Amino acid sequence: MHNVAPVPGRDRQGRTFGLAFPSAVLSLAAAFAAVGSTIPLFNVYRAQDGFTNAGISMTVVAYSAATISTLLVLGRLSNHVGRRPAALASLGLLVLGCLVLLNVHHIGVLIAGRILMGLGSGLASSSLTAYVVDTAPARPAWLASVASSQTVMLGLALGAVASGALVQFGPWPRGLVYLVSVGLLLLSMVLTAVSPDTVATVRGAWRSLKPTVRVPVRVRHLLAVTAAVLLSTWATGAFYQAFVPALVEDQLRTHSPLVLGLVFAAYMAPSALGAPLSGRFAPAGAQRIGMAAFAVGWTGIITAIATGALPLFIAATVVAGAGQGVAISGTTRGLLYASSLTDRAPIFAVVYLLSYSGATIPSLISGQLSHTFSLPKIALGYGAFALVATLFTVIAARDPHTDTAGQPSECSRRTLPSP
Repeated sequence: MHNVAPVPGRDRQGRTFGLAFPSAVLSLAAAFAAVGSTIPLFNVYRAQDGFTNAGISMTVVAYSAATISTLLVLGRLSNHVGRRPAALASLGLLVLGCLVLLNVHHIGVLIAGRILMGLGSGLASSSLTAYVVDTAPARPAWLASVASSQTVMLGLALGAVASGALVQFGPWPRGLVYLVSVGLLLLSMVLTAVSPDTVATVRGAWRSLKPTVRVPVRVRHLLAVTAAVLLSTWATGAFYQAFVPALVEDQLRTHSPLVLGLVFAAYMAPSALGAPLSGRFAPAGAQRIGMAAFAVGWTGIITAIATGALPLFIAATVVAGAGQGVAISGTTRGLLYASSLTDRAPIFAVVYLLSYSGATIPSLISGQLSHTFSLPKIALGYGAFALVATLFTVIAARDPHTDTAGQPSECSRRTLPSP
């Protein structure tokens, strides 16, 4: 059966979407730059307001839980109201979150602001990522999956680095970065508002709010490995948010917010750089290669923490981040194979449900364990999780079926690269 997915970057009449693709990418990057901007401030809150590692971990849990709830309820909404209205709502929620975080002196305010950001990023994760795929040019073929999966990582990295620089050198360390984020988000709202939509308004918006998790039958056999990849890589991202600020200060002996932002970016940014490499391999091959590099990176991270070597820590972080990019992009490409417009928002809802579950559950557990175990021991637990996920991926990774009967055709066997 032929691939019946619409050609990315064009509507049904063959017209291009003009600035919609760059606007969608910028909006997605701005959304997650706002999310990442809080991370270098965690040590400031610890030092000036007495926040604990467990308290900071709870803010990660609150953010992720809000995101998961939004994905469950609103993950399919953009299929009914259109991509633009859902995207505008997500950006508006992120603006509110930034405004709340302008005055943080109590852990409850930080949690409230992060919950608003979680609601906004949850809605953005389904609507804006689907909008990116809808409007992506047809060539290069890997652009849609890389842009949709890695713009999030790039946004988080840019937000963390910019925040670290502004916290260390700016005139208003605790608030300037949030005002900058608000400006970028408002610009994104304007660009989104003037861009064409890719989905017509249809009935069923209220019914779509019933929590439902589904992916097309043809890619359901990919879900186990998808879970292994996303749970482990996003757990590591949450580790970098919740515990690396304290590790960098206590174990690696630096108090610089900019260094903290760069360390976080060293995990997120290489993900975006490594992602195009996944296009050279079939999805299963990219998952295996990426997760192997991810495990090697974690080995270096554990060694660096044990020896207090900051350069090794950063180098190993870069390796883990690049491996993550290859693995996640391969995973996303497999799930999006032969997808239709209406498939994409639910697929991304499932992707980010798994992703934020990986961020939430280990953070919740390790936050409680931080009262008993040292940060190096907690890092060792995350490393063990990464190793188990890598072994499972290497053994179980599979490519998508290339016809609806569930088996590749002879033609597909010749054209689909072998893992």
